[in-house]
Amino acid sequence: MVSIGYTMMCEQSPPNLLVRDIQRAEDAGFDFSVISDHFNPWLEEQGHSGYAWSILGAASQVTSRIPLMTYVTCPLVRYHPAVVAQKAATMQILSGGRFRLGLGAGENLNEHVVGEGWPAVGQRHEMLDEAVEIIQLLFSGEQVSHRGTYYRVESAKLYDLPDERVPIGVACSGQESCTIAGGRADLMIATEPKAELGELFDAAGGAGKPRVGQMPIAYDVSREAAVKRAHEQFRWTGLGWPVNSELPTPAAFASASASVRPEDIAEQVACGPDVDQVVEKAKAYVDAGFTELALVQIGADQQEAFCIWAEKELLPALRSL
Repeated sequence: MVSIGYTMMCEQSPPNLLVRDIQRAEDAGFDFSVISDHFNPWLEEQGHSGYAWSILGAASQVTSRIPLMTYVTCPLVRYHPAVVAQKAATMQILSGGRFRLGLGAGENLNEHVVGEGWPAVGQRHEMLDEAVEIIQLLFSGEQVSHRGTYYRVESAKLYDLPDERVPIGVACSGQESCTIAGGRADLMIATEPKAELGELFDAAGGAGKPRVGQMPIAYDVSREAAVKRAHEQFRWTGLGWPVNSELPTPAAFASASASVRPEDIAEQVACGPDVDQVVEKAKAYVDAGFTELALVQIGADQQEAFCIWAEKELLPALRSL
């Protein structure tokens, strides 16, 4: 049976509402949760982008059961990997062992803000590999000094380590990232239901490890309203990762997605109150070998209604897969 998760989407809701929403998701019976870690929203219409790690700390204190996870944090430019390791260890303690650290090679949208430029994709994967190595060394509790190709660490040690080591997931989109994930990570992360990603992950050493996917939906009693909202806030989603990782600003995403029509989004995203439509799209992830699937409910003002619907109708249907 696939586990079904809830996404705290920092780009579409203010921090205080995200904390309230994760309480609702836990009460509704979601199996786990994830949170985006952005500096900017994808589009101005989304309108928010709170600091994910503060939100996680608050979420850990108002929930008691639901697991928490970054989806994903980029430890390359905006954050140094040593700082990411400290944040993750602290979150594991605060949450009582409910935290997983999702890592990825990031997007220009969020990383360029510190003025260090945006490396080419091959270099980003080299940086990610080195960053994961540093984080794992710090999780060991030893004092770490590291002089690598991209990062330096001078006599660093995590003095507050959790009893349970933080599991690490790595986002996969192709051969290079799957190789890093299979060789270094405890789980695979992806946003597309591609079986070949799992095959590459297996070949690099990931066989038998969990695979976590993510899928946007737009619940509303009115399908027309759901399509309108999905188009307004998520029309960027079909641009593809090679585009999404390179664009620098919400204005650039608006320009790149200007020709996307509401009917285009309605084909990609399950919109409205039809449970069967969501199940059909989720089945693609299950068929591709994913063991966990986090849902993104599009629209800050629909989270309460979504959680009620999910508890009564959607979650039982998805768990039948």
